[in-house]
Amino acid sequence: MFAAPTKPLKFPEFVGMLAMLFATLAFSIDSMLPAIPQIAQQMTPDDLNRAQFIITSFVMGMGIGTFFAGPLSDWFGRKITVAVGIAIYMVAALYAANAQDLEHLLISRFIMGLGASAPRVVSLAMVRDLYKGREMARIMSFVMTVFILVPAAAPSVGALIISYSSWRGVFVAFVVFALFSGSWLMIRQPETLAPENRRPLSWKAIRYAFGEVLGNRLVVMYTAALSLGFGLMFSFISSAPQLFTEAYDRTDSFPIWFAGVAGFAAMASFINARLVMTLGMRLLSTSALFAQFAATIVALVLLESGLIPVEGEFYVFIAYMAVSFFMIGLVFGNINALAMEPLGHVAGFAAAIIGAISTILAVLVAVPVGYSYDGTPLPLMIGVLVCSGIAWLIMIISRRYDVLQTV
Repeated sequence: MFAAPTKPLKFPEFVGMLAMLFATLAFSIDSMLPAIPQIAQQMTPDDLNRAQFIITSFVMGMGIGTFFAGPLSDWFGRKITVAVGIAIYMVAALYAANAQDLEHLLISRFIMGLGASAPRVVSLAMVRDLYKGREMARIMSFVMTVFILVPAAAPSVGALIISYSSWRGVFVAFVVFALFSGSWLMIRQPETLAPENRRPLSWKAIRYAFGEVLGNRLVVMYTAALSLGFGLMFSFISSAPQLFTEAYDRTDSFPIWFAGVAGFAAMASFINARLVMTLGMRLLSTSALFAQFAATIVALVLLESGLIPVEGEFYVFIAYMAVSFFMIGLVFGNINALAMEPLGHVAGFAAAIIGAISTILAVLVAVPVGYSYDGTPLPLMIGVLVCSGIAWLIMIISRRYDVLQTV
């Protein structure tokens, strides 16, 4: 369909292309946020909290699909795996646009997640094919900076589309976005996995990769910390629409506030790209998790003490959310790179296993947190406190087992 490119992409275009592939995931999640209250009223008026499953069903599909996307990319190659995944994603999005009940909508979102798992996990494997160590973390930080700008704008884009059509129009936008990012990859990026380095999809190969990942104590620790980090992020995203529209009565301005908050995560990723080469991945991610834990305690005390006027509680929550997203921007790229560093020889399998486990565990955290919504931010903040505290302790303990002197 496309002439196979052979010339390596220059650094800025490579980062931009990966960011767009990752942004397909972010756009699929965050542009739905303004639609959730409307979908809840139309499809599940008796239990509004069920509409949060629009987010978690997509994420669960992405987590399960990741198990398959990575190994398939090790066998067939990176680009063809992404192309097939994006095709599945687009077909499911068109089906979702015509869903008549919540059950069919959730099924289509799950299948969208299965397809979206390919650009997610294969992008990580492509980076690991070409780079390693702190340079890999630096690239992921730049990718995350661009990637996070999409969630900043996505709710506004979603709200604009809804205002001119309906929430169904958002799914058509998913198709257009995925077609653009997939075409960029196919037309411009050479295959990063040489034929001689490909691994056949066999039980022996899968068992070997699982052994490499789960047999490495450090990788297991990083995956656990990453799972908790994703869990607190998805808890924020799942709870945000109801908090802004019901608890704080900011329905119309929600996209603007969310864009401002997401901008802090982009800022953090940009700063991380500059600091990681000197401070290292572990120090930055561990410090960010502790700061998240401490900030949650401070915000809980302020909001539960009664010292803050009712009209000021929203601004305390926004400040807390901004701090949280800044810390999130310091965590994911670094811990991902730490987990992938010793696994370059099984990059596709490793990215699949780590991505799948961390995503599925994150959903298992985010679903009860989101479903516990009671009209206040308290359930969310307790969930974030637990996740960040445990993840911080894991990163502290991981120092004892660190045998990589270059990190």
